[in-house]
Amino acid sequence: MKKYGCAVCGYVYNPGLAERSGVPRNTQFGELPEDWCCPQCGTKKMYFVEKHQHNNK
Repeated sequence: MKKYGCAVCGYVYNPGLAERSGVPRNTQFGELPEDWCCPQCGTKKMYFVEKHQHNNK
């Protein structure tokens, strides 16, 4: 699962906790409406960036 974070405040969007940001639980980031904003700082969706996970093998 891809994770997306706010470039302004660092908030990481979690689909399992989506209802906390006003959308139905398990809503994937790409399915969020274009007018959705960061619940922590109010930044628009377009300023979120994909978070890359590192494999420590």
